Amino acid sequence: MDRIDRKILRTVQDDGKLTNLQLAEKINLSPTATAERLKRLTRDGFILGYQAMLSPEKLDLGMLVYVEVKLDRTTPDVFDEFARAIRKADEVMECHMVAGGFDYLIKARVQGMETYRAFLSDVILSLPGIRETHTYAVMEEIKNTDKLPV
Repeated sequence: MDRIDRKILRTVQDDGKLTNLQLAEKINLSPTATAERLKRLTRDGFILGYQAMLSPEKLDLGMLVYVEVKLDRTTPDVFDEFARAIRKADEVMECHMVAGGFDYLIKARVQGMETYRAFLSDVILSLPGIRETHTYAVMEEIKNTDKLPV
């Protein structure tokens, strides 16, 4: 990976809808060389895909919550069952197994507090092995990005 590859990654991360010609112009490279590099970066797994960013507010999903989850047992079968179940929950945007005072950190989007209460009881607390949860409702998003420093 050289400086041109990094420039390509920064540029497509900023605007994934650029045509190859537009990208080539932005990075000052020929369209053919740009297409070859982009193809290689994708093939080598640096570029995982492209997606549109949607407005949670316009889709009536304005409430962002983080939920700490502690399990009653930390055995492979409980971890596997929890992971399978959480992948099916549409409200869950991210779920990470973490080290520290709890087992999982969940990021979810819901309509509002009433919807969150239903989500907590119907989805989270119905998951296998749940011992305890702590919820943090986001009052203001200060920074929200998926961009990686390249």
